[in-house]
Amino acid sequence: MKTTASKITVSLRALASSAAFGLAGLVWAVPASASGELTLYCSVQEEWCRPMALAFERETGIKVNMTRKSSGETLAQIKAEAANPRGDVWWGGTGDPHLQAAEEDLTAEYQSPMLAELQPWAVSQAEQSGFKTVGIYAGALGYSFNTEMLASTGAPEPACWSDLLREEFRDEVQVANPNSSGTSYTMVATLVQLMGEDAAFDYMKALHKNINQYTKSGAAPARAAATGESLIGITFQHDGVTQVVQGAPIKVVSPCEGTGYEIGSMSIIKGGPNPDNAKKWYDWALTPAAQEIGAAANSFQVPSNKAAKAPEEAPDLSSVKLIDYDFAKYGSSAERSRLLSKWDAEVGAAPK
Repeated sequence: MKTTASKITVSLRALASSAAFGLAGLVWAVPASASGELTLYCSVQEEWCRPMALAFERETGIKVNMTRKSSGETLAQIKAEAANPRGDVWWGGTGDPHLQAAEEDLTAEYQSPMLAELQPWAVSQAEQSGFKTVGIYAGALGYSFNTEMLASTGAPEPACWSDLLREEFRDEVQVANPNSSGTSYTMVATLVQLMGEDAAFDYMKALHKNINQYTKSGAAPARAAATGESLIGITFQHDGVTQVVQGAPIKVVSPCEGTGYEIGSMSIIKGGPNPDNAKKWYDWALTPAAQEIGAAANSFQVPSNKAAKAPEEAPDLSSVKLIDYDFAKYGSSAERSRLLSKWDAEVGAAPK
């Protein structure tokens, strides 16, 4: 499989230095007189969701009713509420389910005036969806392991996807269920693109024997590795970095064979009760100040606004061996549903 980092543009050092140039175009300012409510479905971690909601409330006077769920759970909720939408904005979570929601006409077209300030990969996400979603951050898939636990086993450090199949890692690997987690669906789609579908499912069936738990949340396996509940956690690399920053004995791995990545996204829910306030959130969430809240909340993704300062701790995506991830194919409703059904039948239901 050909690999490339071109989809994610420049290194974090270049991203950080771009802040010195300021905004080249329109600067968004939310009117102080704004009022009313906004119902926000948030698919990043609670520690990032809440400061985002509070900052928006302070700046606008708009009350935010926030619900935190994983990407797969949020997509299911939006589908269930389609006849009577209750949410206004879906913020965060992997791009594939956002693209599926756009394809199924669950989200509304909106071209923010902030688009001109975004990285090319974020704009590409918007264009691909017919401007029904937009990229807000990026992050590479990988895994992390507990160095203290590994040392006690005497096993060599894992460095590749293939290493996770080792016998010494039996019941020591944790990953989310791809039906509820966008992170884990990204893993399924990544392995299919990296290895070919038959080989990828053979790999996941072999890995199944080493899995101790399929969690609901994509970031949970990194926390499990940090606390010693599991030796290895498969997540996005920035989730492992969060645990390192908090002092956990964790090492983050970018698999040697190559890996996929996410474009975390944001969408306005079609027919939501507060469409004007939804647009206010959308524009505000694309500003540098809003995007820099992530680093303060110990979330280390690469922000999509070119003027937003990228966290120093974030993985340098220009140094990661990234596959040329096909967001159009693997974000489609048909392909996502097909792969999830196949995973349920061949992996999730398999004996250990």
